[in-house]
Amino acid sequence: MTIVTTDYVTDREVETIEVVKGSMIQSKHIGRDIMSGLKAIVGGELGAYTEMLNEARAIATKRMVEEAEALGADAIINVRYATSAVMQGAAEVLVYGTAVRYR
Repeated sequence: MTIVTTDYVTDREVETIEVVKGSMIQSKHIGRDIMSGLKAIVGGELGAYTEMLNEARAIATKRMVEEAEALGADAIINVRYATSAVMQGAAEVLVYGTAVRYR
């Protein structure tokens, strides 16, 4: 499955199918939260949160791809990611794009 942020796939004509999406709501692990709180005092990257959001993005992307494959898509174009807090200690990662078939 080709996944691009552009509105085209190089050297391919495409036929639009429909918008596809995937999402994942990830909550903080209490142990990670305590350690990240301590890290926030001294500054620097919060590695546990980076890992958590990378995992959530991967799961959301997998779900989007599965939806596109079920529609018979060859690629997903115009892919975008969004992240938002849905409640204290939890974040949603949403990915969406346009499923297309090659002509």
